[in-house]
Amino acid sequence: MKKVTKIAPNAALSADQPRLRVAAYARVSTDSHDQLVSLETQISHYESFIKANPAWEFAGLYYDEGITGTKKDKRPELLRMIADCEHRKIDFIVTKSISRFARNTMDCLEMVRKLAQMGISVYFESENINTGSMESELMLSILSGLAEGESASIAENNKWSIQKRFQNGTYKIAYSPYGYDAVDGELVVNEQQAEIVRLIFSEILSGISLHKIADDLNQRNIPSKRGGHWKATTIRGMVGNEKYIGDAIFQKTYSDSQFNRHKNEGEKEKYLIRDHHKPIISRDDFESAQKVIEQRGKEKGLEKYNQKYLNRYPLSGKIICGQCGGTFKRRTHSSGSKYIAWCCSTHIESIEKCSIKYIPDSAFDYAFVTMMNRLIFGHQAVLKPLLVRLRGVNTDDSLVSIQDIDKKLEENAEQQNVLVTLMTKGYLDRVVYKKSSNNLLQEADRLQRQKESINRLLLSGNQHLSEVSALLQYATKATMLKRFDGDVFKNFVNRIIVYSRTEIGFELKCGITLKERLVI
Repeated sequence: MKKVTKIAPNAALSADQPRLRVAAYARVSTDSHDQLVSLETQISHYESFIKANPAWEFAGLYYDEGITGTKKDKRPELLRMIADCEHRKIDFIVTKSISRFARNTMDCLEMVRKLAQMGISVYFESENINTGSMESELMLSILSGLAEGESASIAENNKWSIQKRFQNGTYKIAYSPYGYDAVDGELVVNEQQAEIVRLIFSEILSGISLHKIADDLNQRNIPSKRGGHWKATTIRGMVGNEKYIGDAIFQKTYSDSQFNRHKNEGEKEKYLIRDHHKPIISRDDFESAQKVIEQRGKEKGLEKYNQKYLNRYPLSGKIICGQCGGTFKRRTHSSGSKYIAWCCSTHIESIEKCSIKYIPDSAFDYAFVTMMNRLIFGHQAVLKPLLVRLRGVNTDDSLVSIQDIDKKLEENAEQQNVLVTLMTKGYLDRVVYKKSSNNLLQEADRLQRQKESINRLLLSGNQHLSEVSALLQYATKATMLKRFDGDVFKNFVNRIIVYSRTEIGFELKCGITLKERLVI
């Protein structure tokens, strides 16, 4: 008989080996009761899961509730966990799935790579993926891409539902303008605020400037909608708000395929509902106030909606604060000599709400020139591979899916015709017909929305392909920039994200974001 020698574990070695500090991350996308119960379950699970492993030490639980997962910048607990990793407080991270960690492929890969550089791995339970043992990022990229696609599909379905409510007038307004309160989706006049609205319109018609009106309201300590100070731009926005005459225009803004919100300048259909709620201002006074504002603009050479008014400077409306989401405004600073700088609108209102201070205009110019020169110099290594990848995206599967949906829609239509025939000949009870017909109509509606969603995703990919191609063509032929070029900026940059006073990101129209250091 063979002998088996049992070797006892080295107790001294095990005692000397430090335990792995393990943290968990959880998230739910809404703050509904069911979702919060799910979050509590996740919290309980990970506390037990980590503490049950003798080789692990519980390093904390980080969770975001009622927050979207499409952008990591909107999840404070996730960012806090990353910061603790940077301070060497965490060795290993566990989370439920890729879709809970990130629904944006770029964010997911960026975070995993950043953590890997610090020697920290992530374990995704549902997919059974440990980034510390992965030889390639291919599988993670594919799965995070699927999660991003799921998020896009959900977003498209939500958009479709909202648009239907726009069209039939059943959309409920969640945020009310100054002068109204939102009660169960209805706009109800707030008489105390309504008096201020009437005063504003009256003073505009009397020839008083917007700045003077704002100063008077501030001197009287009358709070604005959000409890802050009145500004001329705030009043200008109120004067043009159709809700004060009882109308409502829906879809004034929209989100693109990258979940960035834009003002609707005709890219999407708008929906006007007249006499939607009780007015505060008469239509005659409203139209007269518009004419007064437009006349003042003409006198200053800033006629409303012309190119000079909308884009007085290349960076106007393009600089976004990465800390609070506010837009940077152009200001003239005087400290010995005058110079132009940009400052976050939230910081201007309250330094407690946003701590990012002003940034000189010259710093943005220098950073842009540096970024573009890097692209011009390294376009073969950066842009060309990106273009190849976009061209290599396989759309055959999507086209097959569309063909399959079309076939199902045809079958659905045939089934509806059969139901009508059976009903007219008296072979089918009316109740049964109505129920079957409703089921078919709902199925057809679902298939049509699925088809539209696929088409939009394909269109988004084609748009990025076109933008990358244009940027590569420019970088191939261009010489190094010696100074800021406003036309080049408008052609290729979507917006600038300010992470701090030392780092910004240029979000290009082709879908990539390039970071640069600021020299102030």
